[in-house]
Amino acid sequence: MSDEQISSRKARIPSAEAHAYVKSILEVNGVSPEHASIVADCLVAADLRGVDTHGVNRIPSYVARIRQGVLDPKAEPELKEITPVVAQVDGKNGFGFVSAKLGMAKAIDMAKVFGIGMVSVKHSNHFGMSAWVVQQALDAGLMSLVFTNSSPALPVWGGKSKLMGVSPIACGAPGNEHPFILDMAPSIAARGKIYKAKRRGERIPKDWALDAEGRQTDDPSAALEGVMLPMGGPKGSALAIMMDVFSGVLSGSAFAGHVTNPYDPSRPADVGHFLVAIKPDLFMSMEDFKERMEYLYQRVVGSDKMAGVDRIYMPGELEQLVHEERSRSGIPYVEAEIEALNEEARRVGSREIKVTGWEE
Repeated sequence: MSDEQISSRKARIPSAEAHAYVKSILEVNGVSPEHASIVADCLVAADLRGVDTHGVNRIPSYVARIRQGVLDPKAEPELKEITPVVAQVDGKNGFGFVSAKLGMAKAIDMAKVFGIGMVSVKHSNHFGMSAWVVQQALDAGLMSLVFTNSSPALPVWGGKSKLMGVSPIACGAPGNEHPFILDMAPSIAARGKIYKAKRRGERIPKDWALDAEGRQTDDPSAALEGVMLPMGGPKGSALAIMMDVFSGVLSGSAFAGHVTNPYDPSRPADVGHFLVAIKPDLFMSMEDFKERMEYLYQRVVGSDKMAGVDRIYMPGELEQLVHEERSRSGIPYVEAEIEALNEEARRVGSREIKVTGWEE
């Protein structure tokens, strides 16, 4: 069987199996059971939503950083209250998932009392899919803003070298049946999609990135040597700079091109986050707010459709549908991905992902 045939086979893995794999390998690598469970929750949540670029396949890069001593698996983030509605978390170079969850929990507590809560996080690491932090606020019935900065991948408008990160901007608001969740990168495509294409031996659209010589490319390896392209030209570039201001400059973390790539195990990442939770019923009842959100939803999805469009979706709705489907049928991983994950497990003697059948 050729390498191409091997990489094209898929297996559907139950979310509980994927969670057990992540928790096991992290614990063997020195992460506490509590923190390992938080990371597993977030990575599996990404895979369930179809955000495969930020799911369980990130594990090899995370454990490589632990082995190199540039991510502290035993770090306990430190929370400091600044004002009644402002706090800061020092991530102590631990997992970004743990620091962000602590930060949003504090923002939620403040917002429930004072209407709004803001938390800045410093000295953190990659926290995966931003939507899980938004969901944390939604589960508490709150609106949210979730910002983070990231390693250089994007040129500023008019430049040609990597300077800004492909840093996601995310926010959310509760509804009756249809919550609003926005989680998007300021680039044409998230950089994780380039890594995913490389991992799976796939090509990428030519308008996603430039190679090291500044030429359009459909080769993910060449794209990673070059730069991502901002969405909307100067607008995407400006959003990337905004993420750096609020997440890096304000927090005291790395900024202006000095955040370390999560796939680079040479030094700490020093990522910053900016988290805000807001009570939706500050100016009206929660019932009225949710009714207005439902009206907005119906207006959006009921809009007149352009030619060739069968259905219009609210931001986050497609991922919600994928979550429902994958919760039933399992998370699809290609064979090469499962082999890479199990190789990491065998390396430390932790639990491997069990496959019960393959799909061609």
